[in-house]
Amino acid sequence: MIVLALYFLITTFKRFSQFYYTSTHLSKFFLRHKYLLTSNTIDVMDLRREGESDVDWFNRYVMNDIPIRLIRLSNMKFVGRDEVKRHFQRFISANFNDPSKLVKYAILSHRWLDTGEPTYEEMKSERGRGRSTGYLKLKKFCETALAYKMEFAWADTCCIDKSSSTEIDESIRSMFRWYKNSAICIIHLAQSETIQDIMQDEWTQRGWTLQELLAPNRIKLFDKHWGPMTRYRNDKSLEDTEVMKTLEAATGIPLDYLRRFYPGAVMVDERMRWAARRKTTRVEDIAYSLMGIFDVSMQIAYGEGGDRAFCRLIETIMQAGDPSVLNWMGEAARHNSSSAIPRSPQSFVGHTLEFLDLGQRLEMTMTSLGLRVLLVILPLRISSTNNQRAAVGYDEITLECPLCPAVQITFLDYVAAAHHTRQFAFGIVNYSLRSSQLPRIRGKSTGFILNRGHEGLYLPRVTVCEPRSEDFVGLNLVSPPKHEFDAWKKVQMTGLKEVNFPNIPSDSFFYVSHEYLERERFVGGCFVSTTPPTPTNFTVHFSVNTIREICLVLCPQIVSLLLCITCPFTRLVFAINTVLGVGIGTCIG
Repeated sequence: MIVLALYFLITTFKRFSQFYYTSTHLSKFFLRHKYLLTSNTIDVMDLRREGESDVDWFNRYVMNDIPIRLIRLSNMKFVGRDEVKRHFQRFISANFNDPSKLVKYAILSHRWLDTGEPTYEEMKSERGRGRSTGYLKLKKFCETALAYKMEFAWADTCCIDKSSSTEIDESIRSMFRWYKNSAICIIHLAQSETIQDIMQDEWTQRGWTLQELLAPNRIKLFDKHWGPMTRYRNDKSLEDTEVMKTLEAATGIPLDYLRRFYPGAVMVDERMRWAARRKTTRVEDIAYSLMGIFDVSMQIAYGEGGDRAFCRLIETIMQAGDPSVLNWMGEAARHNSSSAIPRSPQSFVGHTLEFLDLGQRLEMTMTSLGLRVLLVILPLRISSTNNQRAAVGYDEITLECPLCPAVQITFLDYVAAAHHTRQFAFGIVNYSLRSSQLPRIRGKSTGFILNRGHEGLYLPRVTVCEPRSEDFVGLNLVSPPKHEFDAWKKVQMTGLKEVNFPNIPSDSFFYVSHEYLERERFVGGCFVSTTPPTPTNFTVHFSVNTIREICLVLCPQIVSLLLCITCPFTRLVFAINTVLGVGIGTCIG
């Protein structure tokens, strides 16, 4: 008895510890990212609206939050939402408090066969029943769902009318929610006989199965022979079971997120790394299969290509303002004007800076000229160049900040680049602005290496004429400006860099003057002073109190940014739109 009592106490304590750890982890997640949790995230939980009756709540749920059609398991016939509504409506009782607990259906997650999957048309006409391998799989799924006391089931192979573009669009946008609201997700691992086989099963490597694993609250894994792979009723266990540890190892997703996942455009870099090793048959599905993970919606347009689809996904995610979407490196997307847009989820692999989040959105706006994002700017200058330690064709360049010499940043750049003709700066991403509008910067800060060269350096040389005053009436002529520079832009092929300010703990803050932030009220192109800094006097225009914000467009060829640099001799600020190095200025005060 004593042994049994001790075993009971140890088991109870272990389960409580696991529950406490998971709940604490999720609490930290919500506190950290509460400003980014969108209304759609809450909609997945389908809360009752104020003043809504039980019947209205139930009807809204059925017509919006479950699949367009289900299979009635008693006769293997399709039923629409209206019929599902009539079936379950009679069970609404006085203690009704959650339509998802009443409307129950099983949902299938599997690796599609190359051929032989039953289609909507075949199931509707009963032509393909009983003959194909795909139909036998569907039949075993339905039998398994019946064993779990389900009356309805859904499978993506046959429950979507793929001749209807409208239905395809709704289905893809709603897929995460449909899996989330299922009573059980039955996962068929066609290449696995043991739990260890899951590591090599193609199911763990497909694009769509990522959300099919994360979205449901209850999953059950079955092997290639449709035998259960565990003794549990729900394989999403709070315990550190063998199957959960294997899923973690096979997918790279931490156990806490496997157990309970909340969609949203947060921790974008980490979630992209989960998707990086996965493949899809249609290249556009790399982007479409991630919409539910990030809780975003965009139009489905098969034929646009994988690069364009992924660009649109990133642009949509950026609207949430989480700076982790910028935490990648490598080649930028080819179908976008901004070099801040990555080509694919693989761009996030290997770049694992940990963001110390400030609990505030980063304003990011995509324009026709590129991405506009507010940054805090620190000047940098070249302290050393070394081509012995760099890759062939590159120089290893070390930059230091004249305002804080302890801050040094190293990166690789083309040998052919004229380093001495360019200015460099560090654009801090993870700062915050509180009600005082004082920029608050962490001891450990993250940002981009920025550079700019002489305006028009690589354009054909043009002749500047001195017009005669008698040829113009009332036109105020001025001498040609000297030492003009292009707008700031991100150094190509570089990602976010991390700096540690001396004697300031990484999670502590320091403040800088808001004097120049007030001048960011202007709207327009690129703000420069009447005497732009040159490489020789660059540091003259900065001091400890003049760390400033810019609105930067990270664009390789067409650049537009807001930069306010105050000249010690004048308060005039000019607005310049910079396009391929050609500037047109207008005085605005």
